Amino acid sequence: MDDLREQLCAYGRRAVELGLVIGTSGNLSARRGDLVAVTPSGVALDRLTPGSCPVVDVEGHLVEGDLQPSSETPMHLAIYRSTGAQAVVHTHSVFGTVVATTMSELPPVHYNALLLGGVVKVAEYATYGTPELAANVREALAGKQAALLANHGGVTIGPGLEQAFEATRLLEWLCEVYVRGLGVGKPVVLTDEQLAAVVERSLNPPSFPRRP
Repeated sequence: MDDLREQLCAYGRRAVELGLVIGTSGNLSARRGDLVAVTPSGVALDRLTPGSCPVVDVEGHLVEGDLQPSSETPMHLAIYRSTGAQAVVHTHSVFGTVVATTMSELPPVHYNALLLGGVVKVAEYATYGTPELAANVREALAGKQAALLANHGGVTIGPGLEQAFEATRLLEWLCEVYVRGLGVGKPVVLTDEQLAAVVERSLNPPSFPRRP
């Protein structure tokens, strides 16, 4: 698990550098088999060391580490139990949180929303670290790579930390596009037909014959 704990430190620093978290907010985890490396509670993500990242099993028992796992560990474990994800990233990014405090979902105003599963749902509010929040997030994530947490932040998943982190960056970008768009007018939402055309295009890209 040492390599996963090192990745938690690297992506934790990036999350801080990109302004996706402040203070000790936000948490990341990565799974291998029945074990999960997670960021610790009460430690800023840019101050992590591999040894400070606890390891728990999928049932929530502490396996290794001196520090307590993040208070959001129950949410991470619920996601692992209900999806094929191997990594989870949870942040309190500005634009994601703005959308999460004002809307019930983020509509697809750009076709890259398809990379997250289309419409991004906002999970119903519940106190952080509770089974209720974990259940709400699990429901909002069904069939998706991302969800927003009402009055809280956002969460993304992936087959590894790199993919989950890139999904977080994309989620924040989509939220920023939508919020800034509201300052100009009413953002246009892509239709199901338009999104289907994008999927078709991705499955049948143009071919460019080699010049004789």
